[in-house]
Amino acid sequence: MHWIALRWQPEEVQLPSHEALGWWALQFTPRVAWVDEALLLEVSACERLWGGRLGLMRQIASLNPAAPVRVQQAQGATSLVALARLRMFARGQQPPADLPADLPLDTLSAAHAHLDVLAHLGCRTWGEVAALPRGGLTRRFGKELRAALDAAWGLGPESHRWLTLPDVFEQKLELPALAEGASELMWSANRLLAALSIWLRARQRGAVSLELQWTLDLKRFNGVDLPPHQQIVVRTAEPTQDMAHLRRLMAEKLALTTLAAPASWLRLRTLDTTPWAGASTSFLPEDNRKGDKLHELVERLSARLGPQQVLRAVAQADHRPERRQSWQPALRTAGKAVAAPAPSPADAIYPAWLLPEPLLLEMDGERPCWRGPLRKLIGPQRVEAGWWGGVGEGGHPAVRDYYVAESPGAGLVWIFRERPTACFSEGEVRWYLQGLYA
Repeated sequence: MHWIALRWQPEEVQLPSHEALGWWALQFTPRVAWVDEALLLEVSACERLWGGRLGLMRQIASLNPAAPVRVQQAQGATSLVALARLRMFARGQQPPADLPADLPLDTLSAAHAHLDVLAHLGCRTWGEVAALPRGGLTRRFGKELRAALDAAWGLGPESHRWLTLPDVFEQKLELPALAEGASELMWSANRLLAALSIWLRARQRGAVSLELQWTLDLKRFNGVDLPPHQQIVVRTAEPTQDMAHLRRLMAEKLALTTLAAPASWLRLRTLDTTPWAGASTSFLPEDNRKGDKLHELVERLSARLGPQQVLRAVAQADHRPERRQSWQPALRTAGKAVAAPAPSPADAIYPAWLLPEPLLLEMDGERPCWRGPLRKLIGPQRVEAGWWGGVGEGGHPAVRDYYVAESPGAGLVWIFRERPTACFSEGEVRWYLQGLYA
């Protein structure tokens, strides 16, 4: 067997949780366990898949999830030997040549409670303790020390609780101090997001919706009973593993949330995830544009301004111009198929932006004006619509001649004039603005 012991030295940079670091290590071997302060990996069955021991150690260093914090590494034939060597490296000492006999006794966890007594007996290394009579050692110091020495020499089995990857991500975090504002919550939520990133990659899933919940430290404030928790929900239009985007969305949501009382605990869990197909990029440099994707920009603006303030035009299956388009919240319609009218040759001249209500135009003699006199380019396209719903005045059908016209100040516009029918008496011809072209 061959073991690798890993340790991250705590610094000012926030580290992912121990559980998340264990999930990260599962990409190298299914046998991963936390023992005391170190993460242990048994790699004898899979190290050749990584190009040997040296190649595996390089991979571990290059894929370090806690960068820029350096990961300390040590190897050994048993888990206890690897852990002892790691502890010596952390103290700036070089392991002895004769392993495990010459290892210092304070590097063995099972001997920590008996170091003073063993030192009076003249035992300062693993080998000196192992040379003591077996029966007397067990009676005096218990079975744990003798079992640990047997495991160190490979004479006894090693038992560990192997880490497994949960089906659903959910982690709690006790805040270092009571959080009274959104910025303090977000600072601690970054650690949970780092753990989420590791879980998503290990599970090959993309996040669709998350819930961030915090526990209130007070049950009553200003005479008002408070709920035990508050929470926000972050949703995305498309599955994502982009933590920077999720972090921005969460920060926008928290900025609009008022804490009812200081918070003491934080919990992040996934509400919905989908299989992650991975990101595809083009070999052509012009296809790999930098910056946010459109749906990410829409999600961030909706979180900041509110869903009802960020709208998109949605085509409707209706022949009446006023009903062919509706404005709906962009988040609600993102990623959903919307019914559209059956295409026809006339659809090619319809503008992308239809006004909710036609705008009556001023006249310059017989010419309609909107930011200058209009010049008709295409038309007329005659429309008689609304006899089943009544979109004209008084519930009468709309009988109109539509034109594509050019405005000196606004470019191309879509206008119409009302045609006299039996429902309308002859009179002044009225022109209306119906839509704009991009």
